[in-house]
Amino acid sequence: MTLPGPPRVGFWLYLITDGVFEVRQGQQLVPTPLEGRLCSALSAVPRGMVAVQLRARQMDAGALLSAADRLRQLTARFGAPLFINDRLDVALLVEADGVHLPAAGLPPRAARRLVGTRMLLGSSTHNLAEARAAVTEGVDFVTFGPIWPTPSKPALDVAAFPPVHGSLVSPVGVAGLAEAVAALPVPVFALGGVDCIERARECIAAGARIACLRAVLGAQDPAATARALFAVCSGELNA
Repeated sequence: MTLPGPPRVGFWLYLITDGVFEVRQGQQLVPTPLEGRLCSALSAVPRGMVAVQLRARQMDAGALLSAADRLRQLTARFGAPLFINDRLDVALLVEADGVHLPAAGLPPRAARRLVGTRMLLGSSTHNLAEARAAVTEGVDFVTFGPIWPTPSKPALDVAAFPPVHGSLVSPVGVAGLAEAVAALPVPVFALGGVDCIERARECIAAGARIACLRAVLGAQDPAATARALFAVCSGELNA
């Protein structure tokens, strides 16, 4: 199955982790439950259709590098692009496919000067002005949201963002998502509250792709959930 879209951003589901932790038994590293769920999800869809973002802001540099190296090996087995959140140095060290830049992180223009075209750049955006600015600075895609209210961002996260419409990171709704899709020349990944097939279908119908934290990796059956979300993507886009 071939889905339309820019060749540099060929994936349609974007799975964001909350951290990967080492578990040792003797001298052996044992896959964590998260890594097992990732394997299940990635094995359920065509190669290259799902990307993984390692987001683990509470990890120190050494632990993050170790986790990133393991995920690089895991994602390579399934042909899944790997992105590292914020840490361009770690992304370069493990030869990740890209780096995902927080709204208050390294400016995309600066990151692009360092990596050229060998890496993809994603950016977290929460309104159309932010998204347009990120595209102007050279990102390949954006996450946009939250679409619906969600508990996925802790206070530490939202405190770093400027107020939007009088509050911190206000939900943009499907109408706001559709406006962003129409205005931006890069893929837009809907993020925030996309926790069921019906909501995913609304986002895909608006022209977006799907990013999520818990919907897949926190599901009882990650493979079945990833398969169902990908079916929504392929069904709507080929209708």
